[in-house]
Amino acid sequence: MKSLLKYLGKYKKESVFAPLFKLLEALFELFVPLVMARIIDVGIKNQDISYILKMGGLLILLGIIGLVCSLTAQFFAAKAAVGFGTALRHDLFHHIQSLAYSEVDTIGTSTLITRMTSDINQVQSGVNLFLRLFMRSPFIVFGAMVMAFTIDWKAALIFVVTIPALSVVVFGIMLISIPMYKNVQSRLDRVTQLTRENLVGTRVIRAFNRQEEERKLFVDANALLMKVQIFVGKITGLLNPITYIIVNLAIVVLLWVGANQVDQGIILQGAVVALVNYMSQILVELVKLANLIINITKSLACTKRIEAVMQMEASLKENNTTDVENTDAEDYICFDHVTFSYKNAKEPSLSDIHFKVKKGQTVGIIGGTGSGKSSLINLIPRFYDVTEGSVTIGGINVKDYPLHQIRTMVGIVPQKAVLFKGTIAENMRWGKKDATEQEMMEALTTAQAAEIVEAKEGGLNELILQGGKNLSGGQRQRLTIARALIKKPDILILDDSASALDYATDAKLRKAIQQMDPNMTVFIVSQRSTTIQYADQIIVLEDGKIAGIGTHEQLLSSCEIYQEIYYSQFQKEGRQNG
Repeated sequence: MKSLLKYLGKYKKESVFAPLFKLLEALFELFVPLVMARIIDVGIKNQDISYILKMGGLLILLGIIGLVCSLTAQFFAAKAAVGFGTALRHDLFHHIQSLAYSEVDTIGTSTLITRMTSDINQVQSGVNLFLRLFMRSPFIVFGAMVMAFTIDWKAALIFVVTIPALSVVVFGIMLISIPMYKNVQSRLDRVTQLTRENLVGTRVIRAFNRQEEERKLFVDANALLMKVQIFVGKITGLLNPITYIIVNLAIVVLLWVGANQVDQGIILQGAVVALVNYMSQILVELVKLANLIINITKSLACTKRIEAVMQMEASLKENNTTDVENTDAEDYICFDHVTFSYKNAKEPSLSDIHFKVKKGQTVGIIGGTGSGKSSLINLIPRFYDVTEGSVTIGGINVKDYPLHQIRTMVGIVPQKAVLFKGTIAENMRWGKKDATEQEMMEALTTAQAAEIVEAKEGGLNELILQGGKNLSGGQRQRLTIARALIKKPDILILDDSASALDYATDAKLRKAIQQMDPNMTVFIVSQRSTTIQYADQIIVLEDGKIAGIGTHEQLLSSCEIYQEIYYSQFQKEGRQNG
């Protein structure tokens, strides 16, 4: 909690003024029963209309002053809480962006979404309520007890017994419910995860006719969440009735004691009414305090979950923040006996990977599903760090490059073509912020995507839906390739990014990339042997190990795994052509 309090640092004034004005409101509220007592004991008893009107005016004045104080406190509390939530959300998002792929994989996307949305909203609400009520409610409770002693000490002893009894109930239920709210939030994570998976994968779910199964999974997860929430709700729901019972019993005793005091002439009727009003104030404030504590309990549970993410350190550390110059190393990219394991994995995904690439070469990477192709190329832009060995670019270890420099040098087209909601031009400018229309069209032409833009009524200003849902798979792939090409990177990585293209378009794309820049080093990951057969060298992977390195002809004569891949596809293509 302490680590998050710094976000209120910019709102010290608001954090002081909000409870201060609430205390002023409470102070004026404590005078109301005394004024009522004077109206009864003096005005009504003596039938003094002018006195009643004067005291009535004072009641109205106290109400107006209390309202102004309340609105002022609400303004400051809301300003501090919203500012707190905004700053926390900004820093959490920034921190998540700094995490490596391994941390994001470990936490899970649905969990991070919950932290960014409902958890921060709950903490923000808790801050708001805390600033407004946490000082006011105890002040009213103990202030009412003190005022009761000024009226009659014997009757005030009832307050001394009632307040501790109520405190035991309130804080006892709070201690029981705090761990349970953590369980509620974890169940909420599961519901969020299922919701996200269903929304993202709705086409796949319908294609495999899995609607009923997914609906059942969601209903079961939602039912479990509801069950936990109901159980916690039953416990916290005891707060109001138990506090009402205790306070109403106290009022009964207070009326009995007060009546005897009136009969004995010790106090007047108005004093009894004032004491009952003070007890009622205590009841209202303790109910508010109880609800506040429930809310604070939820907020504390959410705070711990947010802190857990904030305290998670990124495994990728920048050893250098200033740009470095490549050396004139003969081997531009070198994998020196690299071994790589994903976090918490039992076995390494890559083992003893060793090869060298000269500047301007085209390297093909091929292998079966799960052989480690994507894992290998993800080490070049340093999305992950190697477990053993090293990866160097231009003679310099990738760990010694600033992250912004190495990712500027590398243009990558991932397996899944991801486009963002906006125009085609806006998506293209992800590659180069100040790209001109001419540069965009050049990149689109190289990526065989110019026809897509020309066919759209809005051209480069045509709107793309979230995820590129209004485009075909091949169109999305070509646009993502163009987005990577527009930055004219030193290293271009195509991670099976032409899988949705036909063979003719694929061939045109490769030819256009070769003609683009002779010094650009290209890595092509593909399941198709025809896509990589003209590469300067081909790396064949099997179970995370290199099964062969060489040209197409060399591997065709010496690498059994490459032969199997090539001939299986060649025969398949032959049957199709036949």
